[in-house]
Amino acid sequence: MFDRKSHWQHVYQQRSVTDVSWYQGEPTLSLDLIEQSGVNRGDSIIDVGGGASVLVDRLCSAGFTNLSVLDISGNALLNTKNRLGEQANGVEWFEADITQFEVPHPFSLWHDRAVFHFLTEERDRQSYVRRLNDALRPGGQLIIAAFAIGGPTKCSDLDIVQYDLEKLMLVLGEEFEFVEERRELHITPANKEQKFNYFRFEKV
Repeated sequence: MFDRKSHWQHVYQQRSVTDVSWYQGEPTLSLDLIEQSGVNRGDSIIDVGGGASVLVDRLCSAGFTNLSVLDISGNALLNTKNRLGEQANGVEWFEADITQFEVPHPFSLWHDRAVFHFLTEERDRQSYVRRLNDALRPGGQLIIAAFAIGGPTKCSDLDIVQYDLEKLMLVLGEEFEFVEERRELHITPANKEQKFNYFRFEKV
């Protein structure tokens, strides 16, 4: 039986965070969508799967003060805590599988770049959406970035699910109202192209 946690722990033990294919030196599109969402600097934001991302660094620098980062890999989280230094003390950290996450309090914004598309089983997608609904307050903002139709079919030796807007809305259900979509051609550290779609929704 596949052990998701062991897989990602191994990835971050064996490879530098700047060598993994999803690494971004600057999360420009995510930052722009967060700004467009209208959340205040003191609103509660969670970055799902953000263990090795520099998004939390950039949000701290931009004056956001109520930040949480969730990742299944403690190794990924430790890397980012060490990078942030004393700033890490002001961030809420969760080492958890998102499909089993016990939501501690409401969030105003949920950001996920490249976690949801790894959930190839229907039961895992349903578990994710239940946690999302529990976590996000009414009027809260959801930003999901996933591999686009025609993009990669595998990542980190794992199968993924490609998404367009129609396909994603079928999974999310009627609780989420579509706001905008952006497209990104991500260039990996190995200089390969990956097609991403970014979607922003509002919880109704």
